[in-house]
Amino acid sequence: MSGFGEPESAALRLKRAEHVLRAALASTLRQEDLGFEHGQVLAALLQWPGLRMTELAEAAVLPAATLTRHVDKLVSRALVIRRIDPEDKRRVAVALSQRGTELAARLRDLERATTPSTADVLAR
Repeated sequence: MSGFGEPESAALRLKRAEHVLRAALASTLRQEDLGFEHGQVLAALLQWPGLRMTELAEAAVLPAATLTRHVDKLVSRALVIRRIDPEDKRRVAVALSQRGTELAARLRDLERATTPSTADVLAR
């Protein structure tokens, strides 16, 4: 950023890190006709397979009100599978398909290659 040093604010550092991450993932997500929020869902499911929708909203840091729309698109792309939760038949659990796992792993690798760790961002 020309003319400015590193921001002192943790909020600005986090926003800058998000901007860098969005740019790094944009091409791969665009090729799949997906948005950044879809990537958040894939990342959460890669780390925690078989989440219930309410848990997934929290893990992906997305509003529950919009999560169903994001999951619907991922299901239509054969990236995510919905199943009845075996512990509670009234609930739905969500997991990555094989194709979804492969894409989520690619996105994770791009993320790791592009962005510093959260600790590094916050320490600046």
